[in-house]
Amino acid sequence: MGQKINPLGFRLGTTQSHHSLWFAQPKNYSESLQEDEKIRDCIKNYVQKNMRISSGVKGIERIKIQKGIDLIQVIIYMGFPKLLIEDKPRRIEELQMNVQKKLNCMNGKLNIAITRIANPYGHPNILAEFIAEQLKNRVSFRKAMKKAIELTEQAGTKGVQVQIAGRIDGKEIARVEWIREGRVPLQTIRAKIDYCSYTVRTIYGVLGIKIWIFVNEE
Repeated sequence: MGQKINPLGFRLGTTQSHHSLWFAQPKNYSESLQEDEKIRDCIKNYVQKNMRISSGVKGIERIKIQKGIDLIQVIIYMGFPKLLIEDKPRRIEELQMNVQKKLNCMNGKLNIAITRIANPYGHPNILAEFIAEQLKNRVSFRKAMKKAIELTEQAGTKGVQVQIAGRIDGKEIARVEWIREGRVPLQTIRAKIDYCSYTVRTIYGVLGIKIWIFVNEE
């Protein structure tokens, strides 16, 4: 069998950088890791709750965390920051309060910044959310995949592969369906590939969505 590896971890140090930057002693490592997880969950839940548009796409591409001695710097990369920045200072302050409560702020200050990313549909997380929303609304999965691939092509990527697995369209037997457009060279380490796996809960069970996007070659 082909040995599958997460394309992001495979490319660490070449085209991919870490999403969390900090140093911890071995005995505190697990705590810091859980802290990161809490921060990310808290931000995602907050955005989900306070969305004005009911499109269901949170539009968070990634959340970068950098920890200093007495400062935690969180950068949220968003495709549609309008969802959060409507009345910007108040919203971000509220979000900071929420996260600090969740952490019982162990070490010092927390600073949250929001960065806008160009052409959001060129990023797998946002695309996966789009497909998930379509599947929840009982759109046929082929239609959802085709639409997603169209959106990605408009964003100017070189190739995209979308895979959906589970009880597709509520069928009794689970199966895997996938579709590829352009080229997706998973074995080439130079190739910058963005990847995400996303779980979507539909009425007839849980589906898994995986998306690989070939951005460019270094």
